[in-house]
Amino acid sequence: MEYGILSIAIPLLTIFLAIITKDVIISLIGGIFTGFLVLHGYNPFEAFVALFDGVIALFKEAWITKTLLFIVLVGAVIRLLALSGAVDSFVLYLSQKATHIDSPKGSMLLAYGIGIVIFIESSITSLVAGTVAKPLCDKNGVSREKLAYICDSTSAPVCALIPLNAWGALLLGLIITAIDTRVISGDAVSLLVASIPFNFYAIISLLIVLGVIFFNIALGSMHKSIATPYTQISNDNTLKSTPYPMLSPIVVMVLMVPFGLYLTGDGNIFKGSGSSAVYYAVIVTLLFIYLYFVPTKRLTHSDYFKALYEGIGEMIPVGIIMIFALLIGTVIVQLGTASYLAHLLHGNISPILMPFFIFLVASITSFATGTSWGTFSIMMPIGLALGASMELHIPLVIAAVISGGIFGDHASPISDTTIIASMAAECDHISHVNTQLPYALLAAGVSSVAFLIAGWATLS
Repeated sequence: MEYGILSIAIPLLTIFLAIITKDVIISLIGGIFTGFLVLHGYNPFEAFVALFDGVIALFKEAWITKTLLFIVLVGAVIRLLALSGAVDSFVLYLSQKATHIDSPKGSMLLAYGIGIVIFIESSITSLVAGTVAKPLCDKNGVSREKLAYICDSTSAPVCALIPLNAWGALLLGLIITAIDTRVISGDAVSLLVASIPFNFYAIISLLIVLGVIFFNIALGSMHKSIATPYTQISNDNTLKSTPYPMLSPIVVMVLMVPFGLYLTGDGNIFKGSGSSAVYYAVIVTLLFIYLYFVPTKRLTHSDYFKALYEGIGEMIPVGIIMIFALLIGTVIVQLGTASYLAHLLHGNISPILMPFFIFLVASITSFATGTSWGTFSIMMPIGLALGASMELHIPLVIAAVISGGIFGDHASPISDTTIIASMAAECDHISHVNTQLPYALLAAGVSSVAFLIAGWATLS
């Protein structure tokens, strides 16, 4: 059954409610209920049952359960690093040894640099950048909103531009499927690599972040963002200047991700499970912290578990947001939002304009669903089929889909990356969404012009 304009109206209503009410959970529940109301013939009882049965059904998917456990356990890691004095020792070390970093620009560049270097997985990228740079940003008067923006804007874009990760594996799989079904021809790896220079949204987003860091470009409500004063968390008066208690667990977590991808992919890192890799990475990190902090008396056995439970508890609201964000994505797929938008375009648009419109449809889909990977899975087959039928430059089409998917991953309030960036920076989620959106829209606007020019250049 086709739902026409309703397939677009419902996700946009959800996002509008989230921004206006500043209550993400209630807005998501309202959008999900409305979606199920449409899907179940406007029967409120069936919609009510479908909503809460849908929550339970999510846990049938192992990757969803692992992702949710990863989120709450990351809260425990952050809490343990704070209460053990590891964060304070790290800040003291940077203040004494790395004076060129101990400044507003330096602290933001630290977050940016970490985001560029760690391209294994977008959640880990945001988490590490936020956790490491947050105390230094607080100390130097950089707002949590600005830190969350930097973390968010370097996670998905970098993972897409350097696809030596699970992102690359997914994209290659989608391209290979199109080749195997004779929709397009060529070599999947060559096509993906050739698409990188056309990934305008990712490239422009990274450049805008540099502009924010070096020239203090403040758009929209970022003008009003206020820094959180840095206060020492540990009560240890004999605090030592050392980076190791802070960095060692982070290094363990980062290294465990490719190792987990290697194991779950049976020796092929590109076939590994991203959700399994980050899930086991955080478990190993918690074990490492216990074996490191308890014997060295940074924490007692009881303090370790007290901090563990407190950290888990602090992440429960984030986990609930993630659950309903995933469910609204499922509802939107059932409504057929992407297919409806693609149907509107097919046969009505000039081939020169098609890369721009593929980017536009992918952007709307990812913004509405909050998932870049889901958008890739939906839009890549559609985009490649449209591209082949209109004889478009296929790497440009691939880039248009990827750029559109990243926009939603970056800008949507129900995106997992947006949620994790808020969590890593300890920033109010809606505040992060509101302050980041003008930058995302600016990048999307410039990218739209770039896709129009590239569409004309590749067909002329």
